Amino acid sequence: MASFSSFDTRKYRTVAPREGYDRWAATYEDTVEDAMDIALLERLDLDWGLVRRAADLGCGTGRTGAWLEARGVGEIDGVDLSPGMLEAARGRSVYASLREGEVGNTGLEGGAYDLVVSCLVDEHLADLRPLYAEAARLARPDGHFALVGFHPHFIIASGMPTHFDDADSGESLAIETHVHPLSDHVAAGLEAGLTVAALHERLVDEEWVALKPKWERFRHHPISFAFVWSR
Repeated sequence: MASFSSFDTRKYRTVAPREGYDRWAATYEDTVEDAMDIALLERLDLDWGLVRRAADLGCGTGRTGAWLEARGVGEIDGVDLSPGMLEAARGRSVYASLREGEVGNTGLEGGAYDLVVSCLVDEHLADLRPLYAEAARLARPDGHFALVGFHPHFIIASGMPTHFDDADSGESLAIETHVHPLSDHVAAGLEAGLTVAALHERLVDEEWVALKPKWERFRHHPISFAFVWSR
């Protein structure tokens, strides 16, 4: 795993994920674009309406949970390490349960989920293996694990960590970011006993340039990715 400090061009003060997402919770919905993660979920060849029970690891404000519910997913349990994010997710009323915890050690029932999903979480993990091992533990036989992430290529090319402007101080803060090549995901998934079913990559395109005109220089660069794994 490469150290992000080797690529960091912003040099923002960096905070741990729990603190960062607590401080970001109030404005998160205003800053994260659906083009980053929801657009990739929409590409996945999964029959969402057949998913009776799903686990949303790193559920944040509940954006993913709301999307899953709108596509007919039955019961959704959410886990996040940030109390502020969980409070926002609770307000959506889409989760059967919400709990504070780590994505690699959720405390959820093993072998109980048709689908495990995790969006925009992996870059905050120093080690991917606990996340993949937990997803494999939670999934039923023939279940799936869908992971959407901030593309390591874009993190390196842009020198940009996950970051936000603090609502109280106005300071730009980075959240601890790690660079995991896609091969690290493959290694972690295979070690957990999972099988790759699909991989999609989202490029910076016209939609992205319209949202972020300064990203014209990154046109055609991959910005996010989605793995689907089968148990």
